[in-house]
Amino acid sequence: MTITPQSTAAVDEAIRSRRAVRAFLPKPVPRETVEDILRVASRAPSGVNTQPWKVTVLTGRAKEELSRRILAEHDARSGMGSVGADVGEYDYYPTEWVSPYLERRRKIGWDLYSLLGIGKGDKARMHAQHGRNYIFFGAPVGLIFTIDRILRQGSWLDYGMFLENIMVAARARGLDTCPQAAFIGFYEVIAQHLELPASEMVVCGMSLGWADPSAPENRLVTEREPVSAFARFHE
Repeated sequence: MTITPQSTAAVDEAIRSRRAVRAFLPKPVPRETVEDILRVASRAPSGVNTQPWKVTVLTGRAKEELSRRILAEHDARSGMGSVGADVGEYDYYPTEWVSPYLERRRKIGWDLYSLLGIGKGDKARMHAQHGRNYIFFGAPVGLIFTIDRILRQGSWLDYGMFLENIMVAARARGLDTCPQAAFIGFYEVIAQHLELPASEMVVCGMSLGWADPSAPENRLVTEREPVSAFARFHE
C-alpha cells in the first residue's frame, strides 16, 4: 500500500479527534461494523504474536441486564458508605497521587462536573453521573475486555495498543468511544453474568456508538502537553 498525504491526514485526524464521549445517541451500530472495527484492531502488535485480547460485545437485552446488575451493586455500595469499593483485581491508578498527575486528575473531574452543573459536595449527582458508566453512557454497544491471568505485563502493553486501535478505527467510521476502567471494580458481577472462566480477568470496558452532539459533557476536550514537555532528544 502506498501512503499518500491524504491517507496520512485521515489517520492523523482519526487520532486527534478521538476523545472520551460520555453521552451517545440510541442509533444502533450494525454488527458488521463492530466486527470490522475489531478485525482492523486485531492487527495491533503483540509479543511473539500472543494476541492477548478477548472481547465480549454486548447489545440490547444482554447489555441492559449487565448494566442493571452493576448499577444495583453500585447503589448498594453507596448506601453502605463503602470506601475503595471500586478497586478491581489490579491497580489501574496509583495508590498515591503526586504532581503533575494529581492536578490533571482534578482538572478533568471538575471540568466535567462544571459542564454538567454538578457542584462540589453534591454527592448524589456525582454518584448518579458515575453510575452512567455502567449503562455505557447510553451507547448501543458495550464492550468488556478480558485477559488470561497467566499473561504478564508485556501482554498488557500489547492490549493497550489493541484498545487504541479500536478507538481510532471507530473514529474512522464516524463513531465514538469511551474506554472505562470503572468496570474493573465490578469484576465479580461481570464474571458471573458473562460466565467468564476463572482463568480470565476483566481489563476494562468501553462504550461504542454515535456521540450525542447536544450533550454538554461531550464538549469536554482534555488538554495535552506539548512534545517539548515529555520528549527528550539526544543528537
